Amino acid sequence: MTAVSENGNLNNTTKLNSLLINSKYIGTDYSYKHEIVWKNAIGYLILHLLGLWGVGLMVTGNIGLKSCLWTILHMYAGSTGVTVGAHRLFTHKSFKATPLLKVFLLCLQTIAGQNSTFIWVRDHRLHHRYSDTDADPHNSKRGFFFCHIGWLMMKKHPYVIELGRRIDMSDLQADKMIMFQKKYYYYLYFMVAFLIPVFVPIYFFNEHWLSSFLVCYCARYILQLNLTWLVNSAAHMYGTRPYDRKLQPVESWFVSCISLGEGWHNYHHAFPWDYKAAEESMHFNSNATLIRFFERIGLAYDLKTASPDMMRNRILRSGDGTHYVLGNDEAKSAVSAIGPLHPLNPTYNSTLKSPDAILKPEGLPLFHENDVLISDVTKTNIAE
Repeated sequence: MTAVSENGNLNNTTKLNSLLINSKYIGTDYSYKHEIVWKNAIGYLILHLLGLWGVGLMVTGNIGLKSCLWTILHMYAGSTGVTVGAHRLFTHKSFKATPLLKVFLLCLQTIAGQNSTFIWVRDHRLHHRYSDTDADPHNSKRGFFFCHIGWLMMKKHPYVIELGRRIDMSDLQADKMIMFQKKYYYYLYFMVAFLIPVFVPIYFFNEHWLSSFLVCYCARYILQLNLTWLVNSAAHMYGTRPYDRKLQPVESWFVSCISLGEGWHNYHHAFPWDYKAAEESMHFNSNATLIRFFERIGLAYDLKTASPDMMRNRILRSGDGTHYVLGNDEAKSAVSAIGPLHPLNPTYNSTLKSPDAILKPEGLPLFHENDVLISDVTKTNIAE
């Protein structure tokens, strides 16, 4: 059952919000048509064309090695700010950080150019609460293009707007560092994500200003964005569900390999509070290693993780049978791929039926196993 009106017309925001208040389930209404925001669509098209021009300069050797290394360093720094900072620390509170580490990660997150940490966290908490439904900003049930980049080119679904207001952000609102970055984000972004990355190769490496702009800003930015977006798209569509077959996200070796460990996505959505965002024995998870390093030098503490018993019980209770130890041969044989049947193949995918992703309004856990959103929606349904 999906929360839609009888005639399928969800263009009336007031009607939709009223429906949401009285709904017992939230899913995907495929009759709803998102409205394109053309300035965003054209902007991303131009940015990608400039970025591809910059990539071309890199692969053809038309920019110096030092500038390439500088670009890669900035890309890694920005990715760390998003994955370790905005994601594992601020969104899921999977570990605690000293003020020094917070400032450091906020600076790195600014480099990534994916909006302020406050807005990033709000959208990501909403994504986890209502994963793969119309209340998810990048609902994968609407196809690869939409959940990869299309959602940024279209007006938000009314569910995203309405339920986004109900996401608890009080912890970040009380954090002066977070609110400072939010207030001055565009000034900070111009400085650390554009001016410094472009200026250094021009002044120190004798690069032409156009080459530096195309490579150190445009190419770096689109490569970093698309690597991040693959977590929203490929890691929700191509892989296995050994921890919870009722969750749309999958385990993707390929995405984990290129995203510093963010592709173990079925595990992450099953245990979002785990600082590893993966099972301990998994590969390609440098972010978890970095967090443990911060712990050793006294900058991170109180690292949260799912216990072995909790993990085992979840696998046996709700997994799809593909777990490398606790799985079964029948489920493992249901995995296919275009080309070599290897987990690093981007098309490596289980042919088992994917879940319908229909949720109650209280949503899914964020911070611990029994954590759900208590709101007017929940109260209404309980009263009924």
